[in-house]
Amino acid sequence: MILPIRAFGDPVLRKVAKDIDKDYPELQELIENMFETMYSANGIGLAAPQIGLDIRLFMVDVSPLAEDEDYEDIKDELADFKKVFINAKILEESGEEWKFNEGCLSIPDVREDVKRKGTIVIEYYDENFVKHTETFSDIRARVIQHEYDHIEGILFTDHLSALKKKLVKGKLTKITQGDVSINYKMRFPK
Repeated sequence: MILPIRAFGDPVLRKVAKDIDKDYPELQELIENMFETMYSANGIGLAAPQIGLDIRLFMVDVSPLAEDEDYEDIKDELADFKKVFINAKILEESGEEWKFNEGCLSIPDVREDVKRKGTIVIEYYDENFVKHTETFSDIRARVIQHEYDHIEGILFTDHLSALKKKLVKGKLTKITQGDVSINYKMRFPK
């Protein structure tokens, strides 16, 4: 089932999400619905707050990037990089910060350069509640950091300079009011 994605301005996007346990009601169905929602919006990541749930759950599937010539040297790693992260905690961020032009399904039509560290160590449970501690670099780390921010109540626009925030303020107000052209289901706060 395709779920509506919450738009910028929805209070759930600002909540620090809560841990869940393996008995969370209909977890597997929720995960399936979130993947279906993400794919229908042509996304490569989706966090539970974006569908209105303040729980520590997000997923990424960067396989579409394997076709991008910018990632030719890691295309094999990207081709099958599809993961579910439950109760994730980033333990370490390291390496050089690098800029990347980010966007977000909850903030359509806004893309801006965001600086993030190049490597992360993250602890999480997968969809079967098996615990992992893994290190990720490159675009995979970037996408995970973006989705992780969602479960911490942080949006990519929070990383922008004061000037950039002023420049996108009008667009953000329009999104809050539902004044945006999109091709996927959204729920607006006003």
